[in-house]
This record gives sequence, structure tokens and C-alpha cells, in this order.
Amino acid sequence: MIDLAVRHFALPLRHPFTISRGTVEVQDTVIVQLHEDGCFGYGEATTNPYYGATVESLSRRMSDATPLLRGVGADDLDAMLTAIRAAAGDDMFACCALDAAVHDLWARRQGLPLHRLWGLDPAAGPASNYTIGIDTPDRMVRKLAEVPDWPIYKIKLGTDRDLEIVRELRRHTDKPFRVDANCGWTPRQAIELSAPLAELGVEFIEQPLAVADPGMAEVRRHSLLPVFADESCGVESDVEACAGLFHGINIKLVKCGGLAPARRMIARARALGLAVMCGCMTESTVGISALAQIVPELDHVDMDGAALLAGDIASGVVVERGLRRYPDRAGMGIELVDGPLPRA
Repeated sequence: MIDLAVRHFALPLRHPFTISRGTVEVQDTVIVQLHEDGCFGYGEATTNPYYGATVESLSRRMSDATPLLRGVGADDLDAMLTAIRAAAGDDMFACCALDAAVHDLWARRQGLPLHRLWGLDPAAGPASNYTIGIDTPDRMVRKLAEVPDWPIYKIKLGTDRDLEIVRELRRHTDKPFRVDANCGWTPRQAIELSAPLAELGVEFIEQPLAVADPGMAEVRRHSLLPVFADESCGVESDVEACAGLFHGINIKLVKCGGLAPARRMIARARALGLAVMCGCMTESTVGISALAQIVPELDHVDMDGAALLAGDIASGVVVERGLRRYPDRAGMGIELVDGPLPRA
């Protein structure tokens, strides 16, 4: 019989993290633990006011899976996925945590890493960027100087001095940049900024406009840089609509409901000719280890969430200087620092 436990953690950040919508200094997150016959599976979902995810809502929806999972065996992956989808309903953040925990538990029962069960090579796939949150240009330079060995940097924009920020950062590194406006630009800004950003070594732009802004088609036609959907691509049904508006999509596990839907989104994006990136929230190694399982299927990845923390709650897949190091453990390789959660 599968037991379920849920716990809230407060994750302190190394620096206040600012995007165009606000600043976070401590990130609340909820961990779900599944247990059967000495095997544990873990999943994570962070809180997020933009998507209405709170500690209370996440904990409640995750706990709702308890009676549905108790009648299911941990070796039956499809039955477990059906149970957690019924429990989570339309709460994709809660579904993501449960989906990860189900996959982790199932793979541990098989005695192999999850990516190996899918036939994926952990050495394949792109290196991760490191994200520099919005701040004064001099503080952003100092943040960059703290992590000089990462191969790519993602710069959060959406201010009245965006070009100044990128120009100043370019003075201090020759590494490739990506920029993410988090819905902070107008169509005219996106088009006009694309040329100087391209000259400054920016690879692509994430989510320049607000979701459903009718100017996105014009931006795609005239931008001198590729544009990737982030907020515009949350769930599986969004992929089709992105094909005519963006060059690629950024999938986040918490937004789409976990690994199972993310893999379907990757396949559909490929069929539509879209480039595929996966991103993360500012989350612990629990969430990053889940994302790491599908990196071999991606073109780009942003999995620096745990690297932005001042303290972590778990061990698992480590991301250093943009490169992944997988633990020699079954499942997703996750172990909580203080040991398993107390059983409910």
C-alpha cells in the first residue's frame, strides 16, 4: 500500500530574485513523498502567486491523492498516473509534484534511474544557463562575477534600461546570453531591441509580450532573434497555438503537470517544427532532479533553480557550471537532507 506525506519548506535564496512581476527572497515549496515497501518517491511544487499556487492549495490537492493511491501498486505506473490526475484536477502545480513522485517511486521499484528506463543517455542534452535576476546594472555584474564558469547566462529584463543592462554585462563576459522579458515588452520594443541584442550575443528572447498579445505574430515575423514561448505555453493544448507565433517553447514541469505531459509536449513540438526548451522555478534539488530526467530530449535547458538557493533540502542531480552530475541511485536519485518525511 502506498503511503503519502506532504511538507512545506521555505527555501532561502542567495540573492533577492527579481523579474518583471516582482521580487522573491525566500521561496516557499511543498514536497510530496510516496512510500511503499521501503522505497520512496519525491516530487516538488513551488508556490507562485501568478499561477495561484499556495502552500495550502498545494498541500490539500497532494493529500487528496492518498485514498486514490492506496488501492494502487507502485509497480503500475499508468494506474498511479491516473490516480494522481484525478486527485489534482486542474491544479497543474500539485499534479507536477505527484507525477514526479510517482515516476520516482516506480523507477526505484525497478532498481534503475528513471532516464535509463526511458532509454535516455544522461550524457546527452544541452548545458544549462544561469539566471541573473533584475537589479541595478552594477549588482547584476557582481552576480555574474560570482558564477564565472557557467557556459550561458539568462538575463531577466522588462525594465526601462534593458539595453543598458545587457551592454554592461557584455563588458564582463564573452559567454552567450539569453534574455527573458517575462511579458514585460510591447511589440515595438521587442522588434526594436532584437537587433542590438543580437549584436550583443543574445541567442534568443523568451516571452517578450503578455500572453495573448495580438502583436506576437508581428514580433515573430520581424524579430532578428528567435522568440520562445514561456507564459504562453503552459499546458499541452498550448503547443499547437505556439507554432505560428514562436520559434520554440519553454516547458515548465509545474505548469504542464509533470514529466508525463512534458514528454508529450516535447513530441508534439518536434512534429510542429518548434525548438524545445525546459525551464524551472527557483526550486530545490527535488524539482531539478525531476527535470534532469528529460534533458537528453531537449535543445535548451534552464535548470539553475537549486543553484540560486542559499541552502538546499535534498541531494540528487547536481548542476555545476551548467553541467549535470547524476547520482548512482535508482529513480531520480533524490534523498532529503534530513531523511524521509514522517509518515501521515
